[in-house]
Amino acid sequence: MKKLLLLAVVGATILACGTPKTVIESKKVIKGYWNLDNITYSEEGTFNVTVFNDTSKECFEGTTWRFIPNNNSGIYTVNNGNCPTGDRNFLFSIVQDSKGGGEYDFLLKPTMKQGKPDKDNAIGFRVNLAQLSDSSMRWEQTVNLEGSPFKITMNFSKLEE
Repeated sequence: MKKLLLLAVVGATILACGTPKTVIESKKVIKGYWNLDNITYSEEGTFNVTVFNDTSKECFEGTTWRFIPNNNSGIYTVNNGNCPTGDRNFLFSIVQDSKGGGEYDFLLKPTMKQGKPDKDNAIGFRVNLAQLSDSSMRWEQTVNLEGSPFKITMNFSKLEE
């Protein structure tokens, strides 16, 4: 009986300390190269949005992203010649939404080249990981615009390695 109780306590401890299976699976799926195909808004109109305190929607569309889950790091590259081009480094994590609805959030923290935090973006950014498959991913972020919710949606497609 003691062995059964000890086994149950050890099992519960392992489950409590471990990463949820869906987060582990998500990291396997997200690994690799992605293209940010487009960014859409929940409202019609022209908006001046700076994505991740970096650059405009027009510059962000077409960026290529590399996710390296074994050290939770990555790089995205702005390719548009009309924009400030080049690589941007970041750290990321996938966490269960604190609301407990079974949804997951993607946390992105810009870093300098050596993985040191970017002073301008010390807190980082949280977006909802609304959809993730072997070929596509969708992030959603709801912000406040003139007192009303305003949703920004980013659609990615997986690139062949």
